[in-house]
Amino acid sequence: MPTGETPGRRTGGRIRSQDAHDAVLATAIELVEELGYQAVTMERIAARADVAKSTVYRWWKSKPALVMDAYRTAVEQRMPEPDTGSLAGDLTAFAIALYGVTAHPVRVRTLRGLMAEAQLDPAFAEPFQEWVESRRAVVLALLARGVRRGELPATADLAAATDHFFGLFWYRLLVGHAPLQPDQAPGHVDQLLHGLLAHHDR
Repeated sequence: MPTGETPGRRTGGRIRSQDAHDAVLATAIELVEELGYQAVTMERIAARADVAKSTVYRWWKSKPALVMDAYRTAVEQRMPEPDTGSLAGDLTAFAIALYGVTAHPVRVRTLRGLMAEAQLDPAFAEPFQEWVESRRAVVLALLARGVRRGELPATADLAAATDHFFGLFWYRLLVGHAPLQPDQAPGHVDQLLHGLLAHHDR
């Protein structure tokens, strides 16, 4: 590579819009993980992605919208909706992937920072909540499929079950009082499903 040439920068021709769009999303995550959310600006993202600032603002109205769109895209790619053939298998596969974030300390630190930012910045809270809801929707869909298969009763409170599922993850991630490891996922899922079925049988 010639001296001074930066990977991914334009050296001639025109980058397709999708390439530029993807570059902005990847750069947003890169900078947030490197510098922290507050230190990142739309201008800085545009400069590193080598995309015009006006183009970035045309696609995203604000930094909160861009950052959380970047995380939504990345997480959907890393954690697609599983379909193993059983509810226990689906939830376990999803939980193993979810807990796998602990193998990446930078991602853990970033998630903690984003959660904190959502409590302090009203402008960031809305896109953060939309991202949270997009992940909850995946687990709700898995549980609903379990109901259709007859693995859960139709009266099961799926919203509460989803909160329990993510509650353990976020509590341990934020507080750090106990480990959060992928090999714990099957046991946690068993406890959740046992509780749902036990409540139905009472």
